Amino acid sequence: MNKNSNSFEIIFDSKSENESFARVVVAAFCTRLDPTLEEISDIKTAVSEAVTNCIVHGYEGREGKISLKCELNDNELTIEVHDDGVGIDDIERAMEPMYTSKPQLERSGMGFSFMEAFMDELHVKSGKHSGTTVMMKKKIGVNN
Repeated sequence: MNKNSNSFEIIFDSKSENESFARVVVAAFCTRLDPTLEEISDIKTAVSEAVTNCIVHGYEGREGKISLKCELNDNELTIEVHDDGVGIDDIERAMEPMYTSKPQLERSGMGFSFMEAFMDELHVKSGKHSGTTVMMKKKIGVNN
């Protein structure tokens, strides 16, 4: 771990009111890099989408725990959001724009698309009944 790195991990209940908590914690964590308002907005949106996916799709309304890990290395923010929910059968299909497994809930199916658009990297690991981990990276203060 170099002197320009820092990290945290929190675990919270899969309740919709905790989505805003997760957004604010990550935004506050990366402020030492002096991000632009657009960078903060992008990060908060991506975190919101990842946490909401855990609540709506991972746990399907049941109580569970969501793990949020963040790490700063120099000017790169890594965010990992994990649930121990039902998992994703077909990650490729789930990542298609407009695809939703819950059309009855009037979901837009754009969660992964937003995460991909607002972050520099997005990786999803999942398996049926083994939960889902979403890992996102974004360089702060760098014109990409």
